[in-house]
Amino acid sequence: MVQRLTYRRRLSYNTASNKTRLSRTPGNRIVYLYTKKTGKAPKSACGICPGRLRGIRAVRPQVLMRLSKTKKHVSRAYGGSMCAKCVRDSTALIGPEEPGAVDFVYIGEK
Repeated sequence: MVQRLTYRRRLSYNTASNKTRLSRTPGNRIVYLYTKKTGKAPKSACGICPGRLRGIRAVRPQVLMRLSKTKKHVSRAYGGSMCAKCVRDSTALIGPEEPGAVDFVYIGEK
């Protein structure tokens, strides 16, 4: 006969915070293990792109706080806040004659 399973906590409803998975113990019993909620990767700051940012760990805020900096952004300008396509499009708008562009002039010693 199949072993009957009971929740290990007081909450007895199948809610989002009460999700479980099956696990076999060393004593050959099957018990419930509670799973943590999965996080979502951040969206692009442009607000136009529908998807999520690539290269960033999708974890809950408490776990995100403990992650190293390399796992929270990508090594690019605006990495971690804007997607690559939006960065490409926004930099293409700034031409050499625009006031936002800066020309660096080297002044040598006389």
